[in-house]
Amino acid sequence: MARQLDYHAMHAIFTRFCEAEAEPKGELDHVNAYTLVVAVALSAQATDAGVNKATRALFRIADTPEKMLALGEEGLTEHIKTIGLFRQKAKNVIKLSRILVDDYGGQVPSSRAALQSLPGVGRKTANVVLNMWFHHPAQAVDTHIFRVGNRTGIAVGKDVDAVERAIEDNVPVEFQQHAHHWLILHGRYICVARKPKCGACHIRDLCSYEEKTL
Repeated sequence: MARQLDYHAMHAIFTRFCEAEAEPKGELDHVNAYTLVVAVALSAQATDAGVNKATRALFRIADTPEKMLALGEEGLTEHIKTIGLFRQKAKNVIKLSRILVDDYGGQVPSSRAALQSLPGVGRKTANVVLNMWFHHPAQAVDTHIFRVGNRTGIAVGKDVDAVERAIEDNVPVEFQQHAHHWLILHGRYICVARKPKCGACHIRDLCSYEEKTL
């Protein structure tokens, strides 16, 4: 675990991220808040590319909780059976769709607590929806962010909750909105797990990782 970087290093790092891509986007396809919730719930232990392939046809016919309920669990299962844990995920999507219709008038709530009360929606999923759809500076910590945060010293913590707090506490406020997207993309394409591409990294001189690759 690297040392936590100081404010000046953090500001320099996120300035570079911003200069490279000022408006980073999530890679899960969606057309509204509801399809974003479904896509993120389906993405657990699956790749974004795999989820997008499965939901491309699904969201054309079921882009609201009412339409998803009309499709039914069996119909949904047929669309997502290429995704890991698809049977349980189908059950959760149907259940959360019913709750949205019955309790929220078919609308996705903008409260973290309300989102986390939905079947199959944990804190990470709730934070993704709050950030991407409602533009809250919520930090969704996945395996990429946990690795990058601890390896670089950007957000040091022993578990995902500690890393989430470290981002909130240490990333300068002007970069909070896009912080988790910059970190996910950095971990997905540059600071990869097995052999980080330090030679192609534009923050390598600021990073605390001692075992940098050439």
